[in-house]
Amino acid sequence: MLDHVFLSVSDLDRSIAFYTATLTPLGITQRVDYDGKDGLPGHPDLKGFGANGRMFFWLRPGIVEGGAAHVGFVANSQDEVNAAYAAAMAAGATDNGAPGTRLHYDPRYYAANVLDPDGYSLEFTYKSWQH
Repeated sequence: MLDHVFLSVSDLDRSIAFYTATLTPLGITQRVDYDGKDGLPGHPDLKGFGANGRMFFWLRPGIVEGGAAHVGFVANSQDEVNAAYAAAMAAGATDNGAPGTRLHYDPRYYAANVLDPDGYSLEFTYKSWQH
């Protein structure tokens, strides 16, 4: 199980706005700002996103290699997948796969895919057998 993921972004303010809008429909509404000077020397400033008291998705300023990452977010229903996709598109995402069943994985695998403003691949997934 993963504890956290860091993504380097080219425009921190733009990415905070994008992810705030995009992750809200998934219930990922908690935010934390970590000042890098409070960490080890050279620690970056971090902008965290989470839910239920657990911060697990972090942004940091840095070099972007958009195609280098794919992040899948859990949705609790097909409606949440649809809402996250719509929010992402409204916030400036690029479509990378409209909401629908991903039969090539499983007939119960419902997902939507977008590219964030830096070109990172995001997937919002509802796998009914995991709920």
